[in-house]
Amino acid sequence: MYRVAVLAGLAIVLSACSLNAPSMSFGQSSPEPVTASIKPPKGPPSGALGGEPKAERSTASGTRVAKLDDKVPSGTYEKAKPGALADRDYSTTGLDADRARTLINAYRAEKGLKPLKLNTELTTAAKDHSRDLAKWDRISHFGSDGSNPWDRVKRAGYNARLAAENVGTGQSTFDEVMKGWKDSPGHNKNLLLPDAEHMGIALVQEPKAEFKTFWTLVVGSPM
Repeated sequence: MYRVAVLAGLAIVLSACSLNAPSMSFGQSSPEPVTASIKPPKGPPSGALGGEPKAERSTASGTRVAKLDDKVPSGTYEKAKPGALADRDYSTTGLDADRARTLINAYRAEKGLKPLKLNTELTTAAKDHSRDLAKWDRISHFGSDGSNPWDRVKRAGYNARLAAENVGTGQSTFDEVMKGWKDSPGHNKNLLLPDAEHMGIALVQEPKAEFKTFWTLVVGSPM
């Protein structure tokens, strides 16, 4: 019942993931409303991988927010089944942001890519989204206020020309969520964005939630 979700783009792109979930994307290349969908999981709980995002957003078109009436659109998020992760031990779960950066940069170095620096604004965007997901106990790239990742990065004060978001729920360690991201083409693409310069990462734990842990990674480069 672990979940990972991914978003990337030249500006921004989105793909959320659940078991057997299709890619979903949004952007600002057309006037159509933001749309996305997630199929319910099939089979027993297991590691869930995401698809590759395939949308672009123009930085010249301004900020776009989904029209939601303060709710995430139906079909764009996933909830955990009651008790699905009740047997997991989260007593030692935590996040060391410096270690996470070191692991991500080591992986990027293997591919000949430059290291990422921790960024305050992107960390704020990641924390805000993890808190929101924990509050509603779900996985999605939409915030409960209708925001998408691009909106949250801009709101945090980061003037991005490139931004990408990976999300995971249910993992007990960063190593576990990192493995899921590396094994999924879409998530892996975000980890290895050649032009990315900065990152922010967050973990929010909510023992009363079915998903238990809510991880968000945001990477980007400034204008």
